[in-house]
This record gives sequence, structure tokens and C-alpha cells, in this order.
Amino acid sequence: MSGDAEPLKVVLCWHMHQPDYRGPDGGGFQLPWVYLHGIKDYVDMAAHLEAERNARAVVNFAPVLLEQIDDYVGQIRAWLEQGQLIADPVLATLAGPGVPLDLEQRAELIHACLRANEKHLVNRFPAFKQLADMARWVQTHEHTALYLNDQYIADLLVWYHLAWMGESVRRNDVRVQSLQKKKRGYTPEDRRRLVELIGELMAGIVARYRRLAEAGRIELSVTPYAHPIVPLLLDIGSAREAVPEAELPQLNAYPGGEARVRWHIRRGIEAFERHFGFRPRGCWPSEGAVSEDTLRILDEEGFIWTASGQQVLHSSLVASLEADSLPDGWLYQDYRLHEGNLHCFFRDDGLSDLIGFTYADWHADDAVSNFMEHLDSIQRSTRRLPNRVVSIILDGENAWEYYPHNGSFFLPELYRRLAIQPGIELTTYADILSDRRSTPVSLDRLVT
Repeated sequence: MSGDAEPLKVVLCWHMHQPDYRGPDGGGFQLPWVYLHGIKDYVDMAAHLEAERNARAVVNFAPVLLEQIDDYVGQIRAWLEQGQLIADPVLATLAGPGVPLDLEQRAELIHACLRANEKHLVNRFPAFKQLADMARWVQTHEHTALYLNDQYIADLLVWYHLAWMGESVRRNDVRVQSLQKKKRGYTPEDRRRLVELIGELMAGIVARYRRLAEAGRIELSVTPYAHPIVPLLLDIGSAREAVPEAELPQLNAYPGGEARVRWHIRRGIEAFERHFGFRPRGCWPSEGAVSEDTLRILDEEGFIWTASGQQVLHSSLVASLEADSLPDGWLYQDYRLHEGNLHCFFRDDGLSDLIGFTYADWHADDAVSNFMEHLDSIQRSTRRLPNRVVSIILDGENAWEYYPHNGSFFLPELYRRLAIQPGIELTTYADILSDRRSTPVSLDRLVT
């Protein structure tokens, strides 16, 4: 990679989010994705950052995810200590000690235990694949669930959770290793040990990321509380800036739109501070959706940076410059709207989507080498520009089940190469701005 006096700054921003799966009035969890991604992706992503001391990243948490993690931790503890029922049907059945007798409930449970990537989470484990093949046969032959005994259900439940375990846990926890080695015939004691492990992993998530942030190895940022699409709350008509033919509601304005937006932002900051002990400096708005009013409010609420997608910047520059061609390196700068204080960074959609959708099928070394070649091209084409920043922003949990071994080959190699590559500085947005001497590029207009 070519050498420059000023390194090319690269930010990896992982967005951790799940919608609120709890039913009305704090009812039970309707889907298990919070704790399943917890024991697989949130723990593994922390482990990769812990293992590579020179790695840096921004990790963004949706507050409603943090609160659901807390909920699971409390419910698992209450079951272990007091026998209180866990309000998640899949996890509660794993806890047992029995299994459902009703055929309809058994059918629902079998269906739930097949919700996993077939290639990487099912077929990888011969014992689980055998159970899953039987389950699929049962699904195509009505009433045959009657012939599945309790031991089959117990084994299916245990293997479903073993398959969802993060690689860092699989490689280092003797309980997982012994349960995998056993293969079948799991007892109520085995199931209890597995629930205990799930509780430990969930209880450690927030603390691990907090320690990484306190050590200066990651920056933690936040999303408005319940993941609202802020520009639509502020102006329903803004939808037509992105999709001119969009059909809009009859209402001209969302009732109490700005007040609701500020509630979500302030409630999100409160939840973040309660979990991590400090105020976030940056905000990834839900789905990266922004508008001029969105940036104004984020600025007024005290954030120093936000981020959005490449197409938003492209449309905004075209509208502002009224020209067909854009300036060199336009994507790799940070911007400020009018005279505001908020810095806005923009996602490199191509590079982000390579990680999210393409590299899963590549050999890890080839994928990382290809990624570094793209960065080298950016480095060379923008070498004369100051303050260059490449923003790689994507979900922190959803891509990895498509990678072999949950991305445990790709991610460590990516961090390692980025950390040692001359001319590259793996960093965070807060660190960029703390070192910044010049002002961001002025943006006259923002198109949603």
C-alpha cells in the first residue's frame, strides 16, 4: 500500500440492534433472536476485539436491545435461583425439566429449532443434522410428531443451542465441548448446565464492551431508543425525497413528531448511560435515516457525530452543487450542514456490502486481501485530500451465520491486517474528531 504523510483513516462501525420482541405490557418474548445473537454474535464480536489489541472499532447499541439483554439476564437468574418460568418459549423449554405434551406445541417447537443457517449451523454438526432431517420429515407428515419421544425433543433443543454458540465459546468452554462430545441422550442436568452458560454469556455482554471502551479500544455509540425512523416522525413528506412516488398517509404530520423524536433520543441516552456509565458522543440514526431537521436535533441534543448512507450524500451533493460530476474523494470526507457543529460521516456502501453479503463465500485470506486492495485504491486516488475517512458500517450480528465458523477466520485476519498495514489507521469517529485541526466540508443541503 502506498505511503502517505497522513494515513488513510478507516472506521469499522458495527451496529448491534434487535427490535423489541416482548409482547404488550411486558409480556413474553415472541422470538428468541436477542439471546441467540447474544450467545453467538455479541460475545464473538467482543472476543475478536479483545484478542487483537491493536484493533479499533465503533460499536453502536440500540437501547431497546440493551434492555432486552438485561431482561434475559434477570429471568435466567430467577429461574436458576427460584424456579420462575422464563418468558421465552424456546429457552423455557430448554430449561425444562419436561417438554411440551401438546402436539401443536411440539410442532411449534420443532419449527423453532430449525430456524438456523442450514449450511453453517446445522450441517456442520452431524448429530444436529440427523435430528433436523427427522424434524423436516415430521413437518411434511401430519400427526407424526406423536411418535417423537421426549428424548428427541430434549436432544433437538440442546443441539439447537449448541449450534448457536459463538466460536469463542465453543473453543474455550469445557461445558460446550463436553455436551458436543456426548452427542445425544441429554439429561435435565445437561440442559440446566447449558442454561447456566447462556445466563453467564448474556450477563457478560455489556461489561465486556464497557471494558473495551474504557481501555480506549472501541468507541460506543447509540441509536434513538426504539429504533424510530426519525425523518418520518419529523416530516412524513420527506419519504418522497427518496421515493418520489411513495404513497403517503392522509395525515400531513405525525402527531407530536418532534417531541417523540426528542423522547427517543433522550430515553436512548439514559439507557446507554445506565449500562455503560458515560454519555455517548455519537449516534447512528435508525437505518441511517437522516434529514436536515434530524441533524439539527442531534446537534442540539449534544452529539458530536452521526453517520448515514452513501446515496444520501450523493443525492445531497448533486442537489447542492447542481453539477453532474462530484469532487474527487467526495465519499471519504466528513461534512457539516450549514453552520452546525455536528460532523456527519457517510458509509462506503460497496466496501460495507462486501463484508455483509459477498465475502462469506470466500476464503478468509482472499477476502481480506481483496478488501485491502480496495483500500489501497482509495488511498492512491485520494492521496492529495486532507482528513480522509473510509466508513465501513453494517450490522454487527446478522452477517456471521453465513460465514464459516461465525466469521472466526475472516474477522481476526481483517483486524490484524488493518492494524499492521502501513498507511492505514484503524480508528474511531471520536478519536478522529479529537485530533482534527481543520473544519469539515460544508454541506449546503441534505436530501433524505
